[in-house]
Amino acid sequence: MIGPEIDRLIQLLAKLPGLGPRSARRAALHLIKKREGLMDPLAEALAAASATIRTCSVCGNLDSHDPCHVCTDASRDRTMLCVVEEVGDLWAMERSGAYRGLYHVLGGTLSALEGIGPQDLAIPGLMERAAKPQVKEVILALNATVGGQTTAHYLADRLSTCAVAISRLAHGVPVGGELDYLDDGTLTAAFRARRSL
Repeated sequence: MIGPEIDRLIQLLAKLPGLGPRSARRAALHLIKKREGLMDPLAEALAAASATIRTCSVCGNLDSHDPCHVCTDASRDRTMLCVVEEVGDLWAMERSGAYRGLYHVLGGTLSALEGIGPQDLAIPGLMERAAKPQVKEVILALNATVGGQTTAHYLADRLSTCAVAISRLAHGVPVGGELDYLDDGTLTAAFRARRSL
């Protein structure tokens, strides 16, 4: 019913997170209908991104420059280093505007089941950066998952040899969250991280 080019487009779109075969077909059809206004500029943007985007050799961020814009921004607080699992976490922190220090992207978390050990993550680079005299605090901004918790404990142990304060993002009740809808682990974390008013 459809040509191999359209079928390939649908198959590639279906590999994107959040898109299944049906959504990919709808997206492909929309792109084809809006060829000049959407598909052609998208194809050009994808080609340009593929040719220019690289991984920052300092922090692991994705950018068209190496070192990235975050690492070269002179207004950043260079005494703080925020450790995140993936680039998407770094981008989320940047969107919030709550943090103005430097980052370090691990590239994942420890997982015995998946065979991911310390040698598979960007831990040597983190240790090297944390040992620099200007770094005073390392913030472990890892997800509240089993892998994130395991990795945070491992990193806290490794970083204890450096002359830095080690902190962790607070976990608990989200803004606008209702207690009745929270799981037991989130409620427990919220009680443990409580503070006086």
